[in-house]
Amino acid sequence: MRQRGYTYIGLLIFIVLMGTVLAAAGVLWRTQAQREREAELLFTGRQFAAAMTLFYERAPAGQRPRFPARLEEMLDDRRWPTTTRQLRHVYVDPMTGKPEWGIVRAPDGGIMGVYSLSREVPIKRAGFGAPYDDFASASSYQDWRFVYVDPAKTDN
Repeated sequence: MRQRGYTYIGLLIFIVLMGTVLAAAGVLWRTQAQREREAELLFTGRQFAAAMTLFYERAPAGQRPRFPARLEEMLDDRRWPTTTRQLRHVYVDPMTGKPEWGIVRAPDGGIMGVYSLSREVPIKRAGFGAPYDDFASASSYQDWRFVYVDPAKTDN
């Protein structure tokens, strides 16, 4: 008769251990998901920067180079007589899940860059490559600015 409570105590200990393991697995899953969203943000940001570079650098003959006034302008560049696209679609910000982006304005008022509106702290701290080396010191994803970089200045 003295052994009746041992099974119940053993079951409680098992439940506590399983809860601890599941909590640790949740933290690992969340970290991995954030790393994947970071990688997607880096890809997407580079796509935007490349599109802005194409838009600016490949102005039609006789027109002054300029930056797009809206992101959607890179989906169908009306400066050309035929359909010209620098982007296939305006990407969703992987960190917020929304199509809204922070905008970096050019001196002429156009858009020369984008950034995430997420205030989360990045996990990735190194290995960004030029011209994004300064991302290593970012305090949030808002500091990851994907902007037009003059090719003449990067050829050094």
